[in-house]
Amino acid sequence: MKKAMEKIKQVIFGHVGICILLLCAAPLLFIGHGLFEEIEVEQAPPDSEVKDLIVVGFSQLGSESGWRTAHTLSIQDALTKDAGYFLIFSNARQIQENQIKAIRSFISQRVDYIVFAPVIEDGWDTVLQEAKDAGIPVIIIDRMVNVADSSLYTTWIGTDAWKEGEKAGKWLERHLREKNRQSEDINIVVLQGTIGSTAQIGRTEGFEEVASRHDNWHILESATAEFTAARGKEVMGEMLRRYPNIDVLVSQNDDMTMGAVEAMQEAGVSFGEHGQVAVISFDAIRDALEMVDEGLINVDIECNPVQGAYIDMIIQKLENGEPVEKSYVVEENIFTRENVAEFLEGRTY
Repeated sequence: MKKAMEKIKQVIFGHVGICILLLCAAPLLFIGHGLFEEIEVEQAPPDSEVKDLIVVGFSQLGSESGWRTAHTLSIQDALTKDAGYFLIFSNARQIQENQIKAIRSFISQRVDYIVFAPVIEDGWDTVLQEAKDAGIPVIIIDRMVNVADSSLYTTWIGTDAWKEGEKAGKWLERHLREKNRQSEDINIVVLQGTIGSTAQIGRTEGFEEVASRHDNWHILESATAEFTAARGKEVMGEMLRRYPNIDVLVSQNDDMTMGAVEAMQEAGVSFGEHGQVAVISFDAIRDALEMVDEGLINVDIECNPVQGAYIDMIIQKLENGEPVEKSYVVEENIFTRENVAEFLEGRTY
């Protein structure tokens, strides 16, 4: 337990440090894993550097979590100079206006493709129409957009957030049957991600669809912790003070879970496989999977961040004049103590 809690503290405070570093450095141009040079998003790359390369403008919504870092690195690793790309990277710092500004900058630079992970779903029609008018294909990744005209983007790559929420609900059904508690009143609290994001909407609706079939499941409160460990600890601490008899925590990403776990530990509330509070988490980053293996997290629903290869595949198809699908859903798993060990050895994120 002590080792696990030290790891949680490293995640909470380490991610804050990483975020500060990335925010100070953004926007940046990334060329390959770990190598970058500073470039203002508004500046076009020199012709000598982009000759015979496919120029891609990539707006990442932020750097709020370990999952997001892995997501960025996946794209950085796939769209390298050696692979034939020149990647312009912009960190939006979880502000939609920053993304709109970055996309307009990419349009003015006449990039070949625009890739972006939207902060929230609404508010993209105008800027995506500008990209369409400029003849620049737009690839949306991770989270989705809500637009009146689906032709404003070429394709979407991501995970099925609704299905992830449903998987969490179905796991809880099985868990309660195994514990012979299916008829008991079950008190649930939910840590939500950024309100209006695809992950928050889908995971909430998917879980609530299952919960609605059980009159004895009581969602005491759902509150956003913005997908961060620090807010997860703060919000969970407040919930623990309001609700002394919590049976289940549903936390919509691993970073919030780690913060919530620390809050429970400090409050003297037991959790995990042999504790008072069953912990359901999402994303399945390595640190969290190690906690699953130790029995501190009951189940972790994977949200696969490795999406860079999909982008490369789609761009190559478009370059060759081949058709692409309107959406691509990446493969995902569910991790419990029974199966997690076999996946840990090769886990790189």
